[in-house]
Amino acid sequence: MEQNTYLVVMAGGIGSRFWPFSRTNHPKQFHDVMGVGRSMLQLTVDRFQGVCPPENVFVVTNRDYTDLVHQHLPELPLDQILGEPIGRNTAPCIAYASYRIMQRDPKAVIIVTPADHAVLREEEFRSMINRAVDAARTHEVLITLGIKPARPDTGYGYIQYLDQDDSGMPGGLKKVKTFTEKPNLELAKMFVESGDFLWNSGLFVWRADVIVQAFHNYLSDISEVFDDGLSQLGTPQEEEFITQAYTRCRNISIDYGIMEKADNVFVLPADFGWSDLGTWDSLHRIGRPDECNNVVDGDVILYDTCECVIKTPAERLVVVQGLDGYIIAEYDNVLLICKRTEEQRVKEFVADVKAKKGHGYN
Repeated sequence: MEQNTYLVVMAGGIGSRFWPFSRTNHPKQFHDVMGVGRSMLQLTVDRFQGVCPPENVFVVTNRDYTDLVHQHLPELPLDQILGEPIGRNTAPCIAYASYRIMQRDPKAVIIVTPADHAVLREEEFRSMINRAVDAARTHEVLITLGIKPARPDTGYGYIQYLDQDDSGMPGGLKKVKTFTEKPNLELAKMFVESGDFLWNSGLFVWRADVIVQAFHNYLSDISEVFDDGLSQLGTPQEEEFITQAYTRCRNISIDYGIMEKADNVFVLPADFGWSDLGTWDSLHRIGRPDECNNVVDGDVILYDTCECVIKTPAERLVVVQGLDGYIIAEYDNVLLICKRTEEQRVKEFVADVKAKKGHGYN
């Protein structure tokens, strides 16, 4: 474990597709989604033990969630919880953390991960991350981990890579050819059948100086903002600077702003039981099914019920009879019962609830 390896956990999203479990005041990264006694945020940090020294862990989140982050990670120093005043997508988030870390350690190698992903085979995961870190330490490259697709899924972005290239990169890294945002089903089938596409995991590895240079090259408006305030990072003036800086940063993802444009992007094909846990159906796929393929977390008795995903409070007994392929989810003051095939409508439900019932349910 190298002392200049750093971890940046992006933990500011709301996860509205996981409603009503994930709510504005308590998003899914702060829940025990997997039913193992640890929140998604805690599991994420746990996953990097032995890869990154504990003192090199940073979490970027909305300022509204900084106390929640500290409750879940009390060992994390407060100055390593970076609070964003407003959400501006992943590019400003990564710029903030990268500039902050580069100021502290110019030779830093940075791993960037979302806070709400699941990994089933953690030893394989750590092995792949270490390979990427080793490559990033010695090469001026931007590395993303690509997941070998298990099915033609329209919920993920895809990365096409060059199977044969003369880049001479170590560790099985492949030169990226194209990024494609979430495709339709027909296109997703073509991607999977071709054999040279991977799911875009949203996991990144790079040196601090390399990603900062990429901001200068491709998102110079954002790099200009952070160049201006570099001397204020890590000082009492940081919060005031960030408040002002985010008003000048546009809302843009790191994929669209840099990864799709840069010519030094490589992907490491991986397979370690990954899911972004973005939807109820993804929880069904990664969970432990019973004999009728139900995935259940709660005090539940089932009769004649199959293919359901059920997550309810432990203190409430739930009895279900005669359902096939449903989501049953309860948290706080909301109960959702929805066909699994209609889960893409959850965002519609949230919008309607907000419009008809106010802000107490979203």
